[in-house]
Amino acid sequence: MNNPRTNTMYGSRIMRTFCQLTAIGLIILFAPDRIQGNETRPNILIIFTDDQGVSDLGCYGSPTNLTPRLDQLAKEGTRFTQFYAQHVCGPSRSALLTGRYPFRSKGWGMPASEITFAELLNQAGYQTACVGKWDVSNRKPVIDRMPNAQGFDYFFGTLGANDSGLVRFHENNEPAGQTRDMGNLTEQYTDKAIDFLSKRRDPQKPFLLYLAHTMMHTIIDASPKFKNQSAGGLYGDVVEEFDFHTGRLLDALKELGLDENTIVIYTSDNGPWNQPAYTNNKKGHPEDSIFWGESKGLRDGKGSCYEAGSRAPCIIRWPGKIPANQISNSILATIDFLPTFANLSKFSIPTDRIIDGVDQTQLLLGKNKTGARDTFYYQGNGFRKGKWKYLKAKHDVPGYAKDRNREPVEELYDLENDPSESNNLAAQHPEIVLQLKSLLTKTEPKKTGTKLSPKQ
Repeated sequence: MNNPRTNTMYGSRIMRTFCQLTAIGLIILFAPDRIQGNETRPNILIIFTDDQGVSDLGCYGSPTNLTPRLDQLAKEGTRFTQFYAQHVCGPSRSALLTGRYPFRSKGWGMPASEITFAELLNQAGYQTACVGKWDVSNRKPVIDRMPNAQGFDYFFGTLGANDSGLVRFHENNEPAGQTRDMGNLTEQYTDKAIDFLSKRRDPQKPFLLYLAHTMMHTIIDASPKFKNQSAGGLYGDVVEEFDFHTGRLLDALKELGLDENTIVIYTSDNGPWNQPAYTNNKKGHPEDSIFWGESKGLRDGKGSCYEAGSRAPCIIRWPGKIPANQISNSILATIDFLPTFANLSKFSIPTDRIIDGVDQTQLLLGKNKTGARDTFYYQGNGFRKGKWKYLKAKHDVPGYAKDRNREPVEELYDLENDPSESNNLAAQHPEIVLQLKSLLTKTEPKKTGTKLSPKQ
């Protein structure tokens, strides 16, 4: 015989259990750090240096600079040997942020209409922060082109470079003081990054932290603790101090329990200052300083359309996902990060504009050894496909980057066998020259007469 009271209690218990399971299901379904298959979306930490040579770290072959923390990062992740940023500062940053070559994203003059990966990640539920050097608002406080308007919830740093030996700070959209102490910047930016992780971060959300250091740009310096300590002069001091503070940041990730689900990306914006056209006329630098980095085996440096202009060091770690202690010779570029993040963090890339980057998820995860990219465009000067690189006869590069010894002829290089670009094969392979010239023409913009400039 049915007992109404028992039936009521049983029904209530079923309803309560149903409601609890429904609530849990909704939390799992709508939690911002979950993606399909119950897989956690990764946090993203980008450590972006300035004007650092591809051979400045121990793991990249430096015989003088001691970089144990970045060397360890390379053992824990994958180190890339054919990684491309861009050839110069602001253009490199707009390309990184938008996945678009600088002639589209406009470099120092990146307009408010450009869409950054920070905006897309923010819309997908990420908390976002930018610390350090911005340099895509013409070095001016143009509110709708500053980090807060371009997808970053929090910003502390400088809008421009330290060319004059002075750095002016902003916190979000407000001025926040200035300094001429270049030796303190790396520690200060790292402190701000750790402060974001430990105090400002919302633990219910995945995060993007973009840490863009001012060092090792032009007016370099190290703190008293590191000055005169390396075998590489003042530049080596700066590199070793950067390594130390990067270690502090990585330690903070671990202490907060964040390292296992954080993709750490270390790279630089372009090659080093090392051309005689610049170094022979340097002004305002510390006395007797050696402030340029090393790109051993590659030709020229920052601003150049030869390989050392845009080739950069790159190490990427994601424990248990990205293969550890691996070296990849596949072509990867900063413009590839936005579409790769789209896959990993489950947001849609814009469809109303050309995105030059490609999704490199399979390369990063070690599931495809060759990757999705076999081309690269050298800012109006040349084009690479596979091992072949073509350069125009007339190079359009900054004055400080001009190679005074070259003849104004078309160039073709086999980068697989001649990474130093010392043997011009254009005469031997005219058919390859024609193929790459055609690809260059299809890629480059129509002539507008407008040059990218920091102060336009």
